[in-house]
Amino acid sequence: MMTDIIADSLTRIRNAAQRRLETTELIHSKMIEAIVSILVDKGYLESYSVNEEGNKKSIKVVLKYDDNGRSVINEIKKISKPGRRIYKGREDIKRFKNGYGTMIVSTSAGVLPNDEAYKRGIGGEVICSIW
Repeated sequence: MMTDIIADSLTRIRNAAQRRLETTELIHSKMIEAIVSILVDKGYLESYSVNEEGNKKSIKVVLKYDDNGRSVINEIKKISKPGRRIYKGREDIKRFKNGYGTMIVSTSAGVLPNDEAYKRGIGGEVICSIW
């Protein structure tokens, strides 16, 4: 039984990028869909679509590569884990990797990238980081 589907989804994206696959399938949840949507908006993934097969849903993610065939994702890492949650205030999530990276934060206003959460003046649980 899988207990952390967010970590599983990030690992699937990381492994697919290392193997230079075109697409990968993720288990669907609202949280995963919000995270993937942010990654598409920030330019780390090409696109995504939600597939329904009967009562099961999945997310098909199209990975993005540069002109040399290298993945645009250098590192994707889960920060907050089920055994140890990591919370950061507004000031602590201002910048990540001098603006080259993104932290995804679960806030009271929903799942947001760190720059948007900073603009709104709210902190929250840091789910993952990517650059």
